[in-house]
Amino acid sequence: MPKTLILCVVASTLVISAACADESRQPNIVLLFADDLGYGELGCQGNPEIPTPHIDSIAKNGVRFTSGYVTAPYCSASRAGIMTGRYQTRFGYEFNPIGHHNEDPQAGLPRSEVTLAQHLHDAGYATGLIGKWHLGGHPKFHPHRRGFDEFFGFMHEGHYFVPPPYPGVTTMLRRRTLPGGGKGRWVSRDGKLVLSTHMGYDEPAYDADNPIMRAGQPVVETEYLTDALTREAVDFIQRNSERPFFLYLAYNAVHSPLQGADAYMQRFGYIEDIHRRIFAAMLANLDDSVGTVLQ
Repeated sequence: MPKTLILCVVASTLVISAACADESRQPNIVLLFADDLGYGELGCQGNPEIPTPHIDSIAKNGVRFTSGYVTAPYCSASRAGIMTGRYQTRFGYEFNPIGHHNEDPQAGLPRSEVTLAQHLHDAGYATGLIGKWHLGGHPKFHPHRRGFDEFFGFMHEGHYFVPPPYPGVTTMLRRRTLPGGGKGRWVSRDGKLVLSTHMGYDEPAYDADNPIMRAGQPVVETEYLTDALTREAVDFIQRNSERPFFLYLAYNAVHSPLQGADAYMQRFGYIEDIHRRIFAAMLANLDDSVGTVLQ
């Protein structure tokens, strides 16, 4: 197998470009993306509370960009920078479509911009996007029309990791008002559902008109979404091992909604605050997924 270049991006931060004109030197490229992950949450950044050995291994064995800053404070605009290698203000893409605005025919990465996937596709690469797109939900912005041969994931800004009734996870959701009125937190009798008014508004309707898709067709996914994305990534790598490939693995973890799988919740039972414990479970799950991909 050709040499593989692993690129790990946390918290919507880094702009990456690549040129592979020499066919004999075409490395595989795996771009790992963690969504809404604060820079100080990783072990390699000095946080001892939540072990992240697999992500830390990329920092230890690779190059760390310690003076990298976001070019936009929102998911969609910063992804536009990553996919084009250009400041998004240069082509007027400074906003963050959420909810039904994702389906606005004008809301998406301008088609005049050439993506990293298009450049690599034209250099002979197999190209795949697995996970979150958020660069336009209208058909004209579909990943297949922006240089990706394969797509498994969702088009909008977020997605539930497990849909209602949330089996196998502990779920924390934002609400304007708690059951019976009042503010603060409400916890179900079994402890598996937590409602909180700490942000003053309801959890966004992430799954409305936003199915998990394979190519252009909706699919029913029953596995915890982080694990499902990892499964698809491993399959893509194995199937394309005979030719150079570009895999953009855009996890939606640790972006809300907050849902921690049971096994990981048990691992962090010593963390008293349920909000923090769910986050720890999501991050550890993500780190294990990164380890599977690296392996």
